[in-house]
Amino acid sequence: MIEANCDEKCGCEYVVGRRRSHTWNRKEENESSQYALRKMGYQFFSPESSAALKPCMWCKRAIMGEDMCYKHQFYGIESHRCVQLTPTLSCNHRCLFCWRSFEHTYPHERDLKPQEIIDRVPFLQKKALAGYKVSHRTDPIRYQESLTPNQVAISLSGEPTLYTPLPELIELLHKKECTTFLVSNGTNPDMLRKCRPYQLYISLIAPDQDTYHAVARPLYDSYEDVLRSLSELGDAKDQRTAIRVTLVSGLNDHDPDGYARIIQDSGADFVEIKGYMHVGYSQYRLNPDHMPSQEAIVKFSDMIMQHSDYSVVGVNEASRVVCLGRDSAVSSSQKLNK
Repeated sequence: MIEANCDEKCGCEYVVGRRRSHTWNRKEENESSQYALRKMGYQFFSPESSAALKPCMWCKRAIMGEDMCYKHQFYGIESHRCVQLTPTLSCNHRCLFCWRSFEHTYPHERDLKPQEIIDRVPFLQKKALAGYKVSHRTDPIRYQESLTPNQVAISLSGEPTLYTPLPELIELLHKKECTTFLVSNGTNPDMLRKCRPYQLYISLIAPDQDTYHAVARPLYDSYEDVLRSLSELGDAKDQRTAIRVTLVSGLNDHDPDGYARIIQDSGADFVEIKGYMHVGYSQYRLNPDHMPSQEAIVKFSDMIMQHSDYSVVGVNEASRVVCLGRDSAVSSSQKLNK
């Protein structure tokens, strides 16, 4: 048994509206966390690890012949052929807007070998989508295609750069002829330099250090590391790069000039200005008033464009997102729809 040392950065503050005990057994904690997340559709690669897979809402909608997510509109990704996974649920941020769960912890988890993850992806994806095989609403062609995914988004939850063999995992996925999207909070620039995903996303949470600490609630001061990761996006060769800004009304939706300076200096190909959505575990941290309107997102994007050489690539109102592209990137059709 161990005692938790909790403070304002602790991820165990509340679970479903009540404070939990600060004393627990590590094995029981792992089992309890996996049980809770399995009920949400998480498929775990091993009982010893938090590595997990979970088809997103847009994957399921696409299988039923409905619309695909904004990544199809902006980047040509087929949602029903996309796997959403993470090699670890561990994270060094406690972002207020994150709809994922950092209330569940995994003490002493084992880093799976990349091949252990690769080998079980087809089985777990098929298991997660099994119910769609017999549904009369399913598009049979898309369902069959979903069983042979060609895109992997390393973005389910957690911070993937905390997984030491991440570069090898990405390399093995490419050998399986899958494109890869890696989504990171940018706190580990040394690891990011070693990774060669097809598209690298880095989150830009705030235009200044004080706002960053208030919204991201990092476990240690990593603001300079984030800025370093962002500044190196323009150095990427044979790799598409993007910045994701999640706007939260009243918290980080100020100083568009500050955002524009960081974005301009980054050299990223694309920037997604996305509105916070009041869903998942974020409902215990924020309220619906923190969701910006589509009009507010468009206005904020316009102000960023006024101070940078980015222009609008596309707008997706369903996901409340505006995609901006650097002029040199937008002029290249291969960048958007490879």
